[in-house]
Amino acid sequence: MDSKALALRIAEAALDKQATSLEIRHIAEKVSYADYVVICSGRSERQVEAIANGVDAAMRAHKKHPLGIEGKENGQWILMDYGDVIFHVFEETNRGFYDLDGLWIDADRVPVRKIADAVDDSAEPTSSEGPSD
Repeated sequence: MDSKALALRIAEAALDKQATSLEIRHIAEKVSYADYVVICSGRSERQVEAIANGVDAAMRAHKKHPLGIEGKENGQWILMDYGDVIFHVFEETNRGFYDLDGLWIDADRVPVRKIADAVDDSAEPTSSEGPSD
């Protein structure tokens, strides 16, 4: 599975657990440590943990294991490192404080409107301008 397909599968698993405000950013031209970052929110610490657990279970089903997991003990911000894809899930009220969306504002967005259809790698990153759905 290439890094784009991995990012889309992570997003799909997060959305299955009712993640909100999900963004996928193509960051390969900006940094050397990853190709994509997936950022989303949960409404509570419990939901943040459920989203992270759902992503972990879905990725393990595809034989993908995180290289590292940070923040699982407090449930306010969990980071899961899948090598070429970094996954962040925030409790809603903490997301704005860390402003990762602002950090990657100029990185191309990957449309998440129809993730199930896009997992076949047919969707290309788009400009960061315009709505993200």
